[in-house]
Amino acid sequence: MSPKVYISGKLYGKNDASISVFDHGLLYGDGVFEGIRSYSGKVFRLQQHVDRLYDSASAIFLQIPMAREEMARAIVDTLAVNKLVDAYIRVVVTRGAGGLGLDPRKTTDPQVIIITDQISLYPEELYEHGLKIITAGTTRNHPNALNPRIKSLNYLNNILAKIEGTNSGCLEALMLNHKGEIAECTGDNVFIVTRGILHTPSIDSGILKGITRDAVIELARSAGLTVVERTMDRYDVYTADECFLTGTAAELIAVVECDGRMLGSGRPGPITRDLRQRFGSLVREEC
Repeated sequence: MSPKVYISGKLYGKNDASISVFDHGLLYGDGVFEGIRSYSGKVFRLQQHVDRLYDSASAIFLQIPMAREEMARAIVDTLAVNKLVDAYIRVVVTRGAGGLGLDPRKTTDPQVIIITDQISLYPEELYEHGLKIITAGTTRNHPNALNPRIKSLNYLNNILAKIEGTNSGCLEALMLNHKGEIAECTGDNVFIVTRGILHTPSIDSGILKGITRDAVIELARSAGLTVVERTMDRYDVYTADECFLTGTAAELIAVVECDGRMLGSGRPGPITRDLRQRFGSLVREEC
């Protein structure tokens, strides 16, 4: 059966799903999105994802043409139509079609697109043995130019850093902010463990406030771990006992090498492994 794609209230076959070439989402990256996971046929933390989508839209003066409750139903229904159990869901809202100019006032009909599919971001062996990453020369967008908490359709900043990583043989790359501090990776949040304390860059470091990041912080604190959100630099990563990344698609994955330096023991550490197990249990409880 051909996958069905939701576009503004209607379902289309994968090969028939389309929007106008004059849509400002295509022409200028003018729009917002969310990446969401489902497990056992249920959407993980749906309300948090919907709220963040609407917050991103509000931040760029984009009016989503449906209520939050309607959006949540559309996501669930599209997942069900495609008979997917453990899946990845991409929700996109574009500015809509307009002329060849930046002025959003000349656009009409913002498009709501919901795509559901299977996803496997990293090979299973990397979850077992850990990732190698580099630090990208491409810095994270300055927060005064584009607030990183907005999940906009323009991901060129992250893509350029991703290319640096893949050109170096790594599937992820660490991004620094304009001050040279650690922000996040191209698609994931960053955590380190030092002397039993969990550290992660604070929101004002120029990061996306990840939903999986928040879940892991909750799990860590409930397990009795101290969690510190603070400014971090590469020294903190290089000297960490453990390092791992979190993200909707990635879930939780260890980092065992950065910029050619072995981190900790060079294997996923005990706190990383424990939190990964706890996250799996959380998913089973909520889904």
